[in-house]
Amino acid sequence: MGIVAGLDSSPAFTRIVVCDADTGAVLRQGYAQHPVDTPDGVRPSDVDPQAWLLSLGEAAGGGLLEGVQAIGVSAQQNALIPLDAQGNTIRPAITGGDKRAQVAAADLVDALGGREAWAQAVGCVPQAAQPVTKLRWLAKSEPENARRTAVLLQAHDWLVWQLLGRPVRRTTDRGGASGTGYWSAATGAYRSDLVELALGHQAMLPEVIGPSDAAGTTPEGLLISAGTGETMAAAFGLGIGLGDAVVSLGASGSVMAVHPEALADQTGMITSLADATGMHLPVVTTLNAVRALRGTAELLGLPDLESLSDLAMKSTPGSHGLVLLPYLEGERTPHLPHTAGTLAGLRRESMKAEHLARASFEGMLCGLADALDVLRGRGVEVRRIFLLGQAAELPAVQAAAPSLFGAQVVVPQPADYAAIGAARQAAWALGVSQGTLDPRNPPAWQGAAAQVLEPGDDLAVGQAVRQQFVSVREQTHPGAFRP
Repeated sequence: MGIVAGLDSSPAFTRIVVCDADTGAVLRQGYAQHPVDTPDGVRPSDVDPQAWLLSLGEAAGGGLLEGVQAIGVSAQQNALIPLDAQGNTIRPAITGGDKRAQVAAADLVDALGGREAWAQAVGCVPQAAQPVTKLRWLAKSEPENARRTAVLLQAHDWLVWQLLGRPVRRTTDRGGASGTGYWSAATGAYRSDLVELALGHQAMLPEVIGPSDAAGTTPEGLLISAGTGETMAAAFGLGIGLGDAVVSLGASGSVMAVHPEALADQTGMITSLADATGMHLPVVTTLNAVRALRGTAELLGLPDLESLSDLAMKSTPGSHGLVLLPYLEGERTPHLPHTAGTLAGLRRESMKAEHLARASFEGMLCGLADALDVLRGRGVEVRRIFLLGQAAELPAVQAAAPSLFGAQVVVPQPADYAAIGAARQAAWALGVSQGTLDPRNPPAWQGAAAQVLEPGDDLAVGQAVRQQFVSVREQTHPGAFRP
């Protein structure tokens, strides 16, 4: 079919991959940082979206897109761009997990009648990062800007619209829409009443198009696919399907899996997202993942996580009875927003640096295993787990994860899977437009190169370590966790 490009506009940079449309082989790549000031290394919550276009242009320099027939766009999720009736940005985009909106999130939960009401309405409970919560913050904090807001877009919607020359029609996809807090993955429809609840009045929302649909064609004849959020694009780029879960190890952690239907979770632990193929991506997040490792490394005076891993490998499974509940920032799973971490099992023989190092890895992974159990408890099949993030490469993580998760663990080689997923979406839309691909079946690209780890003979030991963690959790926070 030719060649296609995938564009990933993350919070910090734009990366573009150019791929063979039939095989997915990466032919060439471009990269550029967003021209955004980050005083003291802290990325601002308010960002002029023109910065995304500038880095896009730089990344695409040197003829990178020569011969490309279609482009897919992946972009950071939860970035809200309010436009006026003429399509001009009213204020900078509100991005990231904006802590300014925490009070607004609580207000919205109460305004609709509680967490259960939100879970039933749109499959998630408002969090500070979500666009619906940022709308509430805008209405309370910048009422004049809220009054002028006529159109609501997210980052990938806005970039697609710009690439197409700002047409009258504005589009999004199921994946991006499902993270807004005002679109339901279960019904496939907007809840415009929730926009009004948050903003104080109605606003125009982009049309939700299908996974293989094209958003349009540029004046130069370049096809632009629907686009999607980074999470959905990365899942698509990895090639995950039914039976697969993805565990992401960032400062916080997340577990998502492919499922054929939307899950409405009354507790609010599950966020019910849609994916980029027509399926669903239920997600469970933990507030504490790699931050628990970094905290332990600092406590032990170690310079980096590699040193912490090396030290942990000198201990044995179970850390000589030490158990760390890694709730250093409070926790979402289980719902313990105001708690702290707990170190249990202190005995003379366990009070050694290597046992604490091991306990930090086991505590982090057991916390993520709790998140996996939330999905399994709702009927989500998990046979294989993709482990993402820089910490996935650490020997202490790879040694413990398969037996603690109770499943095969796949550690993909580092790559920009969101950009690859965007390119795969472009190939799908291109193939459908040419009549060579089925709208229901995406192109069968070669899967990610990866290391495969099996629980093997360690499974029983790992499950005993897990049970040790569960016992301490239940003793310390009885009844808090109900998967």
